[in-house]
Amino acid sequence: MKIDFWQLSRDPVEKVVALIAQRVMDGGERLLVVSGDPEQREAISRGLWKSGPEHFLANGEASDPGAELQPILLADTLDRANGASHVVFADGAYRDPAGFERAFLLFDEDTKQAARRTWSELDSVTGLERSYFEQVDGRWVKKR
Repeated sequence: MKIDFWQLSRDPVEKVVALIAQRVMDGGERLLVVSGDPEQREAISRGLWKSGPEHFLANGEASDPGAELQPILLADTLDRANGASHVVFADGAYRDPAGFERAFLLFDEDTKQAARRTWSELDSVTGLERSYFEQVDGRWVKKR
């Protein structure tokens, strides 16, 4: 399993989720975006629908009818009714991503200490590949 830690500094969470979502969709996979904040999920949904002039990233809430058909599902829990292989923790709160191929933990200044604790707690997990990304001059750069 892979877990990527993305430190938000310049771009808002909805823009970063759209970037990750596009990469996941390009790989033919499905995505679950988890946030305990309904307003944040709404902002992410709007960002996904308006992600670019050539395309949009179809998405829906896990509680909506037809959730299993959505390529990108937004939820407050790890309910992957759409069979997602990738998960984004958009609110900075880490959850156990068992069963997912890849997880993305997005964190900002407010959740940086919790992300550091999570990174340290995952030191002893066998078979786990961790990476850390930060934004440098508008580009996302892998630092570790």
